[in-house]
Amino acid sequence: MALQCGIVGLPNVGKSTLFNCLSNARAQAANFPFCTIEPNVGVITVPDDRLTELERIVKPQRVVPTTIEIVDIAGLVKGASKGEGLGNQFLGNIRNVDAIIHVVRCFDDDNVIHVDGSVNPVRDKEIIDTELQLKDLDTVEKRMTKVEKQAKSGDAMAKKEFELLKRLWATLEQGKNARVVEAQNEDEKRLLKEFQLLTTKPVLYVCNVDEAGLNGGNAHTEAFKKSIEEEQAEILIISAAIEADIMELESYEDRQAFLADYGLNESGVARLIKASYRLLNLLTYFTAGVQEVRAWTITENTKAPQAAAVIHTDFEKGFIRAEVIKYTDYLQYGSEAAIKEAGKMGVEGKEYVVQDGDIMHFRFNV
Repeated sequence: MALQCGIVGLPNVGKSTLFNCLSNARAQAANFPFCTIEPNVGVITVPDDRLTELERIVKPQRVVPTTIEIVDIAGLVKGASKGEGLGNQFLGNIRNVDAIIHVVRCFDDDNVIHVDGSVNPVRDKEIIDTELQLKDLDTVEKRMTKVEKQAKSGDAMAKKEFELLKRLWATLEQGKNARVVEAQNEDEKRLLKEFQLLTTKPVLYVCNVDEAGLNGGNAHTEAFKKSIEEEQAEILIISAAIEADIMELESYEDRQAFLADYGLNESGVARLIKASYRLLNLLTYFTAGVQEVRAWTITENTKAPQAAAVIHTDFEKGFIRAEVIKYTDYLQYGSEAAIKEAGKMGVEGKEYVVQDGDIMHFRFNV
């Protein structure tokens, strides 16, 4: 299954409006809690100017961008960790995604009901964090009970696991997310992944503002930034309402003119998609020919044979070599023939780690 980002937040913070802007899959956006009950999954095209440039040079018959999946998850309320509201469903859905897009409301509007009666993004984040931390505490405590006897009996691996669990427990008890606990060795990295804790998932924060806060934020966004300094997470300031207006415009030119009116170079949706892609530790390589210019998604540190398998498993099985052109060289020389003549085409073996923007040809024999 493709890697997924899940959009989370309290009810009525703009999650579903934002999701509607991201995807052709239409979640119901309404002014009441729990308007999204089943998680909606959208397959989102990743904007990439490099594809446009490659199309200009190669003039292919078709261009195929890469995609990621975004999941709109039901709004959470206090007590979710104990099954309140849609708590169990929410927590289950969050466990299934690879990263979290956490939307907080940073605008005042008496016409949009807030589930807690007032706008306070720091409090709203803490509500969700607390529920996720309580669930993680439960998971950690159960695992500690299971492992403690083995650790005391002298099992070296169980002792390592128990020590890591104690650090996680202490962190969660302080009201901090487990992602601030750093793995000290490869064993701990493996265990952290195995535990599947909710608060170890990478997170991107989206501050949903009104028009006035679009450029530079507001008092709500400043307070929120200060509250997450320890996490060193990325923050995007976006107006879901304005993004919805942009989506109503038919032509690319109209959308660009609309953005220019607000002093923006690109839409918040485009910035959010790119940030989500980075959050999942994904990168893009390209194949380029007269029939097709195409973007392919791989995770960071993927070697050439495994990158080839994304196109077809036979490419990995019979891998011989990879012919690699750097994107900047493609732009400079303008054709494969010129690149070869300049000696700029690399020939790489099975240990080559594919870099973002590489243009690849795979040679294989099955």
